Amino acid sequence: MIYICIPTFDEAPTVGVLLWRIRKVFQEYAREYEILVYDDASTDSTRELLLPYAKAMPLTVIGGPSRVGYARSVDALLREASQRTRYPRRDAVIVMQADFTEQPEGIPELVKRFEGGADVVVAERVVPADAPEPVRKLHRLAGWLPRLWPIRGAVTVEGITDPFGSLRLMRITVVRDLLRAAGDLPVTHAPATWQANLDFLRAAVAQARRVETVPLPLRFDVRQRPTRRDPWPDAWALVKEGWASRGRPRPPTAA
Repeated sequence: MIYICIPTFDEAPTVGVLLWRIRKVFQEYAREYEILVYDDASTDSTRELLLPYAKAMPLTVIGGPSRVGYARSVDALLREASQRTRYPRRDAVIVMQADFTEQPEGIPELVKRFEGGADVVVAERVVPADAPEPVRKLHRLAGWLPRLWPIRGAVTVEGITDPFGSLRLMRITVVRDLLRAAGDLPVTHAPATWQANLDFLRAAVAQARRVETVPLPLRFDVRQRPTRRDPWPDAWALVKEGWASRGRPRPPTAA
């Protein structure tokens, strides 16, 4: 089973098209799947739009009346998938954005690497020239941060060129291990999406025996809203977190 986990907030213009494209991918790629969507108290018609899709495909929508943010949304989705699985060694979760910048046609390649033995598969983003300026600027800043030697180890993941993207696959045994390490607390409290993605990836890689990467070209021409990226505050948040975490112990790696 592949659990497609999608955190959403006010994504009515794109989430329906994304779901239909995921359905088409799995019609052509025979693999059992479920879609889990966390609606983070959307203020538009996201919740209402999702309801008819649940009648046509294996879709479950979760989420409460209060906004919890990206990190807590992903945390809830991972816990939901972990509870649902019957075969944690054979099943996996894929986390992806709802704004359609990450193309579902890349899912089969992630699953192929998983079936070949990878515990974590990271889609490393290829930012196109027509990406919004805040996205391109933040991507450049994120690439520059590892050069700051005092925080280098806190903002990098060994073997991963781009640890800040959202799209990645994790074997559910890895998900269970990282959730067990977190206990009753969230895996991360990071307020920024990129920072939360880094924290989730570091926690997953620490529990994985094999990690692989695949390139992922992004698309921004199909997204129906302006980017929510704010490069300088996001980059500064990573610098502050990196500096604060210099002395923290690293999570134990898988044996």
